[in-house]
Amino acid sequence: MRARDKAAVSALRATLAALDNAEAVPVDEAGTRDLALEHAPIGAGATDVARRELSECSVADIVRAEAAERLHVASELTAPAHADRVARLRAEASVLLRFLDDNGAP
Repeated sequence: MRARDKAAVSALRATLAALDNAEAVPVDEAGTRDLALEHAPIGAGATDVARRELSECSVADIVRAEAAERLHVASELTAPAHADRVARLRAEASVLLRFLDDNGAP
């Protein structure tokens, strides 16, 4: 990737954040609710839980959803004043879709 490809960097950062959020375990599943104070975990890392493992298909679905979201927003922006934003959104979607194509994902 070129060092100055801002659209690619923006798309990849946002998609990595979406993947990171998808791996997070909801607080309800952490098992620390409803404990009496004397049974509450104490210390650094005492409440840490393993993150979810995403399948390759799930990762591809998230990347595909990120691209679709950008294309949808681009289609909604019809005013000429938004032409630059539309071009950037389409460029970001293109980067994400190319990433899927390069790795053989459908």
